[in-house]
Amino acid sequence: MKIAFVVQEFPALSETFILNQISGLIDLGHEVDIYAIQPRSQDTKVHPDVRKYHLRSRTFYATKIPKNRWQKWLKGLGLIAANFHKAPQAIARLLYSQATSQVSRITLIYELIPWLQRSRTYDIIHCHFGMNGVKAAVLKEIGAIQGRLITVFHGFDITLYLQEAGDRVYDRLLSTADLLMPISQLWQQKLIELGGDKNKIVVHHMGIDCQQFIFQPRQSDRVVRAITIARLVEKKGVEYGIRAVAKLAKEFPQLEYQIVGDGCLKNELQRLIQELNITDKVKLLGWKQQQEIAELLAQAHIFMAPSVTSKNGDREGIPVSLMEAMACGMPILSTMHSGIPELVEDGKSGFLVAERDADALAEKLKYLVQNPEIWREMGTAGRECVEKYYNIKRLNSQLVDIYHKLLNAELENLI
Repeated sequence: MKIAFVVQEFPALSETFILNQISGLIDLGHEVDIYAIQPRSQDTKVHPDVRKYHLRSRTFYATKIPKNRWQKWLKGLGLIAANFHKAPQAIARLLYSQATSQVSRITLIYELIPWLQRSRTYDIIHCHFGMNGVKAAVLKEIGAIQGRLITVFHGFDITLYLQEAGDRVYDRLLSTADLLMPISQLWQQKLIELGGDKNKIVVHHMGIDCQQFIFQPRQSDRVVRAITIARLVEKKGVEYGIRAVAKLAKEFPQLEYQIVGDGCLKNELQRLIQELNITDKVKLLGWKQQQEIAELLAQAHIFMAPSVTSKNGDREGIPVSLMEAMACGMPILSTMHSGIPELVEDGKSGFLVAERDADALAEKLKYLVQNPEIWREMGTAGRECVEKYYNIKRLNSQLVDIYHKLLNAELENLI
């Protein structure tokens, strides 16, 4: 099959779930192109699969939009003039059709250019995040691109973006898309509440390559290492993990906390660590390559993901870092947030507490530190869960099956 992935930024080190799908489909023999708005400029490290699969040569970026309003329009008119002959009817519709009412016409002009230079027809157009699905739906409706349209909803796109753009922003996508694929049952229900046809909505999880994560039952050691892998943004709740460790620092001097990731809250979190006088216990390690992360996971004992709903309404989907930790055999300490309870079974593969409750996090962390004999059982349960429901090889095979059924108009067999 010929498949187009539509994403926001590529490659993005924090979005390995998209990379896992792309590389998996290539391994299965399919032709994949990637359409992105821009590269992730702040990522200085690149996942090795980007090089292994020559993904930069498969990636086509939207034409860069000038910041100055007049320059933006002048350059846009130039793009129309230079490319009009490639798709005259589609470009004319783009300029005059009511289908573009929810999307900036000038933005669509810039994002259409790579399609005109590469290809306009695919078997599957697979969009990650709802806002990219909206634009692809318009391009398909005006005849600029062709193919079965799938949109994956993750978290930000169905929480914060929805609040900012309004509940009607997805109306055209809900009616135009051939299939909607939320990554959790929670988002499936949200799409139905927004007016989505339940017969066109299929939950499809993101996943990991379990073979890349060696299962290693955790055992008591001289030092107990807790670890978090996350972008340093509000919804990851890292502040509460730090505060929980601080509450236990004197009672459990053997406890250490490593935080892998970077983001806008880095300086604020570093100041918090200093204010709590736990610089010897808590370390911000920055971004790491996949192999480096695997090594850190192998040395850690407890994985913390203290996710929260941010003040602006942004929420998680189901964090891939949790899947990786569970595949490695670690007990989990997380929150009853978004789709996390669909992955982590409270009391079986880990513990879940309320959001923003550092006291509850500290209580469960203390229990885990004091009872290392339960680590193996929790780790085993987590590994079994990930292998069964979040194994990327199995999920990619399911995805290809979904594609075939969609192309053969057998959608009813998916529900």
